[in-house]
Amino acid sequence: MTTTSDMAAVPGQHSEAEAPPDPKRWLALAVVAIAQLMVVLDASIVNIALPSARDDLGISDANVQWVITAYTLAFGGLLLLGGRIADFTGRKRAFVIGLLGFAGASALGGFAPNQELLFAARALQGAFGALLAPAALSIITVTFTEPKERARAFGVFGAIAGGGAAIGLILGGVLTEYASWRWCLGVNVPIAIATALAAIPLVRESRAPGDRRYDIPGTVLATAGLVALVYGFTRAAEPGVGWSAPSTIALLVASVALLAGFVAYEARTSHPLLPLRIVLDRNRGGSYVIFLLVGAAMFAMFLFLTFYLQQTLGYSPLKSGFAFLPFSLGIIVTAGVAAQLLPKVGPRPLMLTGLVMGTIGMLWLTQITPDTSYWTHVLPSELVMSVGMALVFIPTSSTALVGVGGHDAGIASAVLNTSQQIGGALGTALLNTLYASAVTAYITDNAASPADIARVQPDALVHGYHVAFVWGAVLLVAGLITAAVAIRAARHDMPAEAAVAV
Repeated sequence: MTTTSDMAAVPGQHSEAEAPPDPKRWLALAVVAIAQLMVVLDASIVNIALPSARDDLGISDANVQWVITAYTLAFGGLLLLGGRIADFTGRKRAFVIGLLGFAGASALGGFAPNQELLFAARALQGAFGALLAPAALSIITVTFTEPKERARAFGVFGAIAGGGAAIGLILGGVLTEYASWRWCLGVNVPIAIATALAAIPLVRESRAPGDRRYDIPGTVLATAGLVALVYGFTRAAEPGVGWSAPSTIALLVASVALLAGFVAYEARTSHPLLPLRIVLDRNRGGSYVIFLLVGAAMFAMFLFLTFYLQQTLGYSPLKSGFAFLPFSLGIIVTAGVAAQLLPKVGPRPLMLTGLVMGTIGMLWLTQITPDTSYWTHVLPSELVMSVGMALVFIPTSSTALVGVGGHDAGIASAVLNTSQQIGGALGTALLNTLYASAVTAYITDNAASPADIARVQPDALVHGYHVAFVWGAVLLVAGLITAAVAIRAARHDMPAEAAVAV
């Protein structure tokens, strides 16, 4: 999915902005753009390859979501720390290390003989991505010192974020169908290594001045709390476990304790990973909640719609990639319109309209059956949701920076992207749990004997998709309520440049 991810340093916040223009700045932009394209491609490629990887490695319905959530949890949980590391140790150094680490993790995943190693490789990809992404955005900020050039550079970056996912859908289909799902990870290796080698002579090193202390306890508390929460959801979906099992309850209680500890620690420490003043503002806090809820709904929608297209309708991976293309194109086209409307009507009307459309599109998917047509059910819902999501992403990226000073602009943008990634991880885990439980319950209620399971399974899978899409719609309605209640920014409050979200 697009929208989406990454920590951005925002124009004007670094002292390096006063340095003379880098004569190699446009070549450096090309290097950064290739790295960003690789990160965006990776998300959509893996979505298309997921059914093939699941079948090849024998991954259960309860555990298959870890291919997605292992990456998004590591990425979202470490993104703020990755940005600090890049600023303090050197953005070029962090960029190159992130690229090489991403290549190594991709190779590990491509050769994975079992699900455990695949999940570990995806988590490693997320960790190195959390170092790579903020370094890339900070490099653009400090490399382009003239406002018009900087705007053009961020425009290129944003276009790649929007269009890269569409390319990934097609490339993922081609690689999965004509080579192997393993190449959907392996393709990152030559791209990352070549980009790292090109960055060495073309990208200028830079570091942030001032305090260089890291909030390691905050990082550990936040990441451990989120992992416990997702794993608790996953345990609930496993046969014979459920929500009332002691292990499930213990994990959920532990997650609440760890996350509460994170908030308490951040309120006291002198160098917090997440300054609470950033999230306690009404407009900014509302923006982060909206991105978390929308990320939860959209990541899950892509997961279950991929399964429906390939498992139920029998689409090949390549055909599935083309089936998702209208969604990506709808976002790209509508984003331009939304950017023009934002200064005229303000953020709230666009958000409310977009979330209503997203909810309608999600509920439209609850009408699918084992033999409905893509053209009458999936395509219309994709188009409605894509227009709606573009109307949400553009204004929300701007309201995330309302009232933020230059010192906090980078962290405010980072929190927005972190919210989306964490929302994607939690939403995928939660909705996959509800889906797996619904499928199991349907088979139990409708299969009179073991021989009946094959007969009822197609209907059971579609019933599970319906449950997931209904709860996806509930998440979008929660976002709608949040926008109606929390967002009060007017059109004249909008910052000149939005946060960068992928």
